[in-house]
Amino acid sequence: MARGGWVYVLTNKPRGVLYIGVSADIIRRVWQHRNSLGSAFARKYGLDRLVRVEHYPTIEEAIAREKQLKNWHRQWKIELIESDNPGWEHFEPDPGSSPG
Repeated sequence: MARGGWVYVLTNKPRGVLYIGVSADIIRRVWQHRNSLGSAFARKYGLDRLVRVEHYPTIEEAIAREKQLKNWHRQWKIELIESDNPGWEHFEPDPGSSPG
């Protein structure tokens, strides 16, 4: 698995509720969310579709990016997702990749 940190965005449907999170282990964290073991917010809204993932060399950089994205307007987040994933398809995280 690529080292560092991962910032990810979950949703329940295209343009639905958005959840931005950070993790050092993206595979485990997405599994937790999809099995109702993630955050209470994600559980409440059924957020199990991974629509964006970004990898950073350090967890500190990932945390900084997470904070930045959480301060963005909703429309900016939607545009960011749709720039790489216009169909809002679910990504299966690849443990060996560094998607950006």
